[in-house]
Amino acid sequence: MLNTLRSLGISSILVFLIFCTKSTIAQDGTIYPLATPDEPNAIPLGTGGVDDQPALESWFKQWGDPMARNITVATLTPFLPEPGKANGATVIVAPGGGFRWLSLKNEGWEVAEALAAQGITAFVLKYRLHPTPESLDDFRNSMNRTSDAAANPAQNEEPRPRLVQRDLSDQLEDAEAAYAMIVERAEEWGVDTDRIGMIGFSAGAGLTMHCTLNSKSMKLAFIGPIYGGMGSVVVPKNAPPMFNVIASDDFLFRGQFGIIDSWYKAGVPVEFHLYQNGGHGFGLGNPNRTSNRWFDAFIHWLDVNSFLEAKSSE
Repeated sequence: MLNTLRSLGISSILVFLIFCTKSTIAQDGTIYPLATPDEPNAIPLGTGGVDDQPALESWFKQWGDPMARNITVATLTPFLPEPGKANGATVIVAPGGGFRWLSLKNEGWEVAEALAAQGITAFVLKYRLHPTPESLDDFRNSMNRTSDAAANPAQNEEPRPRLVQRDLSDQLEDAEAAYAMIVERAEEWGVDTDRIGMIGFSAGAGLTMHCTLNSKSMKLAFIGPIYGGMGSVVVPKNAPPMFNVIASDDFLFRGQFGIIDSWYKAGVPVEFHLYQNGGHGFGLGNPNRTSNRWFDAFIHWLDVNSFLEAKSSE
């Protein structure tokens, strides 16, 4: 985030990027339409729709990954460990996409499956989004204009990602409803309500932090913002331990350590991994990048901090 933003822009308003880099949008301009896939395990959260949204939810595919936009119905999809493997630890996973689409495979389903394989009960939060053009061509053009503006700043101005102010009241409501549903159905899903955490990617990292700073109902045991904004924040009392990941070649880093410094000065446990490379949007990892080991480090961090210890049956 910009140095002049002292808090990631997260309070009632979040300042966040709406896209990554021009190369992420498309080196060849290719965004393919995708038929809406089945989501048989998705549970509607009942949080309402989106104001001024005339378009229906639609999907597209880029770099092989399915992505959804114009989401007006928030859902929660459980990914449960195999019987006998669950340890009670639970993670809400918030994919990214600049609050205009969700990278549901790369930053959602794949991550939740990896967590479940470790005995962690995972839930992918498909939260409501801000409207984008109904036509896929118009959407592509709007994204290309955004990336052009980011890649070609005004003369004598330091290159920086384009930022936009966003009201996250809908997204906060979705996250709180997801948390409430998990608590309500904790016995059914094998959830230890004292060990519910949240991780998010890019915009999902921003939502994770927004919940941490502003929610009155979510009692998160730990958080993991993955390649999110790095600006300073006012750390609330009883803030959870934080595991933070970003790559040095991510445009969101820009040499900032504000959020890490905020957690450290507040005396709250924080672990920070600054990787040599990885760029932005790497999910569980891309070929030949040092950032590919972050998930292993996250599981080790959870283990060392006793978040993976199942409660005694006595």
